[in-house]
Amino acid sequence: MSTPNAKPKNTSAYMAQAAIAFAVSLFGTGAGIAYLPLDGWQRAFLAMSGLFLVTSCFTLAKVVRDQQETQSVITRLDEARIEQLIAEHNPFKTVL
Repeated sequence: MSTPNAKPKNTSAYMAQAAIAFAVSLFGTGAGIAYLPLDGWQRAFLAMSGLFLVTSCFTLAKVVRDQQETQSVITRLDEARIEQLIAEHNPFKTVL
């Protein structure tokens, strides 16, 4: 059984790597769109699509995180109820 207060922690190096990767990929996409041999409205459409994709990824990540946190809380509540039932159970108690 897992410890209720044990939460995995991300290191600062991992957070920095994720932030740098995001910045590089966003900059690369923007630079690629800027240097494509297209009309302005086509570039604008690609840029808008790229920004929409980024915001959708953030939203999806938040929804997945919230779902996992909710599931974790439900699991901990179930474990607490079971532990309470086990603690209150007395097999030698006489029934009246």
